[in-house]
Amino acid sequence: MSWEAILTLAVLGATVIALAWPRMPPEFPLLGALAILAVTGCVPLDRAFVGFANPGLIAVAALYVVAAGLQHTGAVSAPARWLFGHSKRLWVGQLRIMLPTAAVSAFINNTPVVAALLPAVLDWGKRRRFAASRLAMPLSFAAMLGGTCTLIGTSTIVIVNGLLVSATDGPGMGFFTIGAVGLPVAVAGILYVLIFGRSLLPDRGGVMGELTDPREYTVEMRLSPGSPLAGQSLETAGLRHLPGLYVVEIERDGGLITAPGPEELLQENDRLVFAGIVESVADLQKMRGLVPATGQVFKLDTPRPDRRLIETVIAPENPVVGRTVREGGFRSRYGAVVIAVARRGRRIGGKIGSITLESGDTLLLEAPAEFLRRYLHSREFLLLRPLQGSVQPHYERAWIAWLIMGAVIGLVTTRVVPLAPAAVFAAVAMVATRCIGLVAARRSIDLQVLLVIGSAFAIAGALDHTGAAAIISTQLLNLAAGSAIGLLAAVYGVTAILTNFISHNAAAVLMFPLTLAAAAAIGQPLLPYAIAIAMAASVSFATPISYQTNLMVYGPGGYRFSDFVRFGLPLNVLVGIVSVVVIYFVWLVP
Repeated sequence: MSWEAILTLAVLGATVIALAWPRMPPEFPLLGALAILAVTGCVPLDRAFVGFANPGLIAVAALYVVAAGLQHTGAVSAPARWLFGHSKRLWVGQLRIMLPTAAVSAFINNTPVVAALLPAVLDWGKRRRFAASRLAMPLSFAAMLGGTCTLIGTSTIVIVNGLLVSATDGPGMGFFTIGAVGLPVAVAGILYVLIFGRSLLPDRGGVMGELTDPREYTVEMRLSPGSPLAGQSLETAGLRHLPGLYVVEIERDGGLITAPGPEELLQENDRLVFAGIVESVADLQKMRGLVPATGQVFKLDTPRPDRRLIETVIAPENPVVGRTVREGGFRSRYGAVVIAVARRGRRIGGKIGSITLESGDTLLLEAPAEFLRRYLHSREFLLLRPLQGSVQPHYERAWIAWLIMGAVIGLVTTRVVPLAPAAVFAAVAMVATRCIGLVAARRSIDLQVLLVIGSAFAIAGALDHTGAAAIISTQLLNLAAGSAIGLLAAVYGVTAILTNFISHNAAAVLMFPLTLAAAAAIGQPLLPYAIAIAMAASVSFATPISYQTNLMVYGPGGYRFSDFVRFGLPLNVLVGIVSVVVIYFVWLVP
């Protein structure tokens, strides 16, 4: 064994150990490994940085923008309430959550899907009296399972396909090729959750259910003309059991309906007065068909989707103290509009415009993003806090976003153009049609993921160039006893184990050259083994740190580490068995 191979294996081992350390950002050890291997000549300079120009990596970057465009238009989250329904049975509720989540995740990266649906799922669970812990983990698992059904379902599959194209000079996977194994896996996984969810999932409310907000805001909303909520009761419109928020009164045609019941039918131009916590007030602003009652909102120059909700406390020096909200002239003075008011944790009666402001009052403002920069150090405000996720979706452009997504699917499915240029076209189209702003598009691209992928390509190149890949592949063959199904099981198992400790994209890229050498040694086609790598690296249920969507639901679901081991480990085994068996019979049986 040459010194280059020894050094490459040592760097690989050190990188894996560093990646397994929870506090270590994954791009640092991988970039460090790239630097060492390039400086020592273990990977030629012309191959050290080729990963950053790989079509798979470019496709991943572009698909981040496409997914963000769908999220910013409300195309993903808008149908959530209708899809989840009004079920009172846990397993029916889980099924109605998992099926649409899996279906959407087949065409959109699963991370933004979970980000968009998680608040809606938790909100729906509170109304139906289901514990957050019974819903959040199934949401994450469904997103992973659905992502294995198409070429663009996860960034990992896109990357593996890019490696496959580079290694074989062929067309790679078709759009639905991996669906031959992904669909049976998804069905098996969903059935597992439905059958064992009640007994293995914990019954906890999660941190969102435990937190209370001492500030009770008063906010007025109005049903816009043509609102889809008109003609619905408060119950069916989803306004009766909002978490931490309730309807105080309804003003209609000059009359007042106090403490309206759940069967009260809504009408166009109804003015609804709500009282509740700030997070629910922010969610209220994003409901289609509801607009702030104050007409000042529509007089601001900045379009609503480009504004933010900002929480602020009035300082004693503020000139609006002692004046009503209407007299304060927030639009002309600050370029902002008062959406809600809270005072020392209690609700203030009366219309918002008539409330006389006092120093220390907490206001919820709708304002352009520049408001924060302009007044961050002003003596007129004691606090400025932007609310996360408070951007008003471009609902009117949701159909454009879906049209662009459909065009990508059509182009890639029919092989008119490869995935990378199709994804770039879609990303540009999202910005050009204003489904997402240019600044938001830049922010949507996860640079950390791109650095991880690009660096991992260099390590894979070093493994191949120094002969280290051949050495490890020999051990894989020994483990597999030289058989096709044995190698398939070994590849899947090793990839699945690595994915629990390091980035799933990094695990896939590192395993690919080893598998390439092992498959060539026994004269087997590379495609089925590439699919095995993609499947094993795309689904990881056994730990909260093994996949980003698991981390996203970890806190809100009120989970402990052991919950994922107890419920996710058997699912990992089940999915592995189904994947290996299906891949073998579809692609390897003579």
